[in-house]
Amino acid sequence: MENETNIPENLPLLPVKDIVIFPSMVIPLFVGRASSVAAVDQALSGDRMVFFVTQKDSSVEEPRKEDLYTLGTVGQILRMLKQPNGEVKILIQGMSRAYLNAMERRDNGSIIAKVELIQKKMTKKDSTVAQAQMRSVKEQILRLVGMGKSVPPEFVELLESLNDPERLSDIISSNMGVSLEEAQALLEMLNPFERLKKISEYFNRELSIMEVQQKITSNAKGEIDKVQRDYFLREQLKAIRKELGEEDSYGSELEELAAKIDEAGMPEDVHAEAHKQLKRLSNLSDDSAEGSVIRTYLDWLLDLPWSKSSKESLNIKKASKILDEDHYGMEEVKERILDFLALRKLKKDLKSPILCLVGPPGVGKTSLGRSVARALNREFVRMSFGGMRDEAEIRGHRRTYIGAMPGKIIQSLKTAGANNPVMMLDEIDKLGADFRGDPASALLEVLDPVQNNSFTDHYLGVPFDLSHILFITTANYLDPIPSPLRDRMEIIRLAGYTEEEKLAIVKKYIIPRQVEESGLTDENITFEDEAIKLIISGYTRESGLRRLEQVVGTVCRKIGRAIVEKKGKSFNITAKNLSKYLGARDFQDEDELKTNEVGIVTGLAWTPVGGEVLFVECTKFQGKGGFIQTGMMGDVMKESTRAALTYVRSIAPKYGVDDKEFSEFDIHIHIPAGAIPKDGPSAGITMATAIMSVVTGRAVKKDLAMTGEITITGKVLPIGGLKEKLFAAKRLGVKTVIIPQKNAQEVKKMPKSITKSLKIIPVSMFDEVLEIALI
Repeated sequence: MENETNIPENLPLLPVKDIVIFPSMVIPLFVGRASSVAAVDQALSGDRMVFFVTQKDSSVEEPRKEDLYTLGTVGQILRMLKQPNGEVKILIQGMSRAYLNAMERRDNGSIIAKVELIQKKMTKKDSTVAQAQMRSVKEQILRLVGMGKSVPPEFVELLESLNDPERLSDIISSNMGVSLEEAQALLEMLNPFERLKKISEYFNRELSIMEVQQKITSNAKGEIDKVQRDYFLREQLKAIRKELGEEDSYGSELEELAAKIDEAGMPEDVHAEAHKQLKRLSNLSDDSAEGSVIRTYLDWLLDLPWSKSSKESLNIKKASKILDEDHYGMEEVKERILDFLALRKLKKDLKSPILCLVGPPGVGKTSLGRSVARALNREFVRMSFGGMRDEAEIRGHRRTYIGAMPGKIIQSLKTAGANNPVMMLDEIDKLGADFRGDPASALLEVLDPVQNNSFTDHYLGVPFDLSHILFITTANYLDPIPSPLRDRMEIIRLAGYTEEEKLAIVKKYIIPRQVEESGLTDENITFEDEAIKLIISGYTRESGLRRLEQVVGTVCRKIGRAIVEKKGKSFNITAKNLSKYLGARDFQDEDELKTNEVGIVTGLAWTPVGGEVLFVECTKFQGKGGFIQTGMMGDVMKESTRAALTYVRSIAPKYGVDDKEFSEFDIHIHIPAGAIPKDGPSAGITMATAIMSVVTGRAVKKDLAMTGEITITGKVLPIGGLKEKLFAAKRLGVKTVIIPQKNAQEVKKMPKSITKSLKIIPVSMFDEVLEIALI
């Protein structure tokens, strides 16, 4: 502690509300005002001293000199802690009284006070009288404690060791709990014996009140036993409330809560916890902050469907019909749901599956969840996890502050009103993580069939059984999902729709929906199949249906406007007049190769919006054995191309190719559309075929496409996205497609509408590719 003689004349000013700081007083303060924070910062950069003075009106945010009392306390900052919300928590100790003579605002936002220190003057008084006065005050405090006055034990111990009237009077003044005006009056009493006299008067008044209170309590007790006493006290409380004009709604509310708890069908441990919290609530005032928190907690417990379930429909035929009505195709998902229904008939306590639908945007993942709920006759709730970074969004916030809430899982169950809904967790591949935790890790318990029967939300603090919920998650990609979370889910891939499927979906679902939304009727507008096909191929290029629905909606709106402008009442949309409503087509089809050419090979690629065709071009020219790669290739594709060149050089003599073709010529391999990035190893055999075609001079068949990764030993390795790639080949009009042998099983699962017009040849070695591709 600094010596009082070292206190400077100018100090940072910190106005305080609703409290008076006394010398020797140690107390924590929360500092929020910018000027006050600046004052703290300035003090910490120097001698850590601040001048504390109390505001006359606590509602004034920027007090002037006339808004403050003239006498305050110089204090020293012992500790400082910055809060996340920008506030500062400081621990201070009062040092000495001082007058506020002037105040000046500095550029840094702080206020500097010019203070006049009040030096302690030793007041002459008979030592025997002084000791008697101090002992009297101490005895009064001990009597108050004995009569039930709430005083910290450490405060009583401290008083026993104090023999300085100055410090004793200040310590007691700071702990008396008097009004702000009375506390300020005590601070302004400079004579410690006058302060002790005033304190003694206050304690005498308190002792008189407590003696009367004890007398009333003693008279009320009498000889009443415990049951009669409880009844008597309740009746007294009712009488007091009646005298105050307050209705006894609080008691009836507690009785109503108790009845609701008993009727909620909670598990035993939850029921016990609810009654425990209700008992705590009954001991609190109805307007206390803690009572509000407990009441909100009980409301959450009562609103949750502990034993309420939707009556599930186990009619497999009806479920199959509903799924077919709402969605075209998607056989794998439909089969999985129907399998689950069949097993539920055999075993009533069967755990619900946890499905993960993976596919590009717009293929119907989210809408499929609604259809599943309708087919099962369950409630449906959906939550989006895109961009979620806070673990508390899943597990809930702990009940340590007002405003805490359960996590989204529990909130969704409250919304559903049943403990067995279909719960869709959208965009699970877009979860984030930061200093607030990792939501993906929190989901491990939610999506684990073994653990989720006792999921404990941080807010509730009691387990809830999630095993009856049918979880369906959606994702565009699997890679961002952590492997422990991925292992807990059944992965079902939704690759997209063929042109034939899109045609059927547009006719059956999209056109009727858009016609209705546009206020038209079937008599106002009709679409020919060729027009729909042109919309699919010329105005949209996606695996899903979102853009397709938007384009059909555009046509319907144009027709609606034409009808309002009285340009006609019935319109037929054909391939010829489609551009009148949509303008020039957005996409041109890739032209298939017209002739068998040397060095040009048709490859197949996967993109997030479906399959694409790549024409790989290769040529050679006089040089020094260089190898050039262009066309915005990624690192993986470049490595695959180098592997292809290595293997082609190793087998070149077998096909009659002189090594001079590689040492005296440069080879240039290029993929058109050079502004579009391309990557992946699946073009390996395509690159190798193009190089071999150039060095042998043999042409490649024009109606053939291929996909597969190549090794430097000539093996053809499996690839991904085969369904999308076959879509692209079919769209181009390719007749033959070469694929890796290990992908052959996938072909059997694909719709016949894809495979029936394609000749698909599996290969395991690159030599087989050359036999098929080269003429």
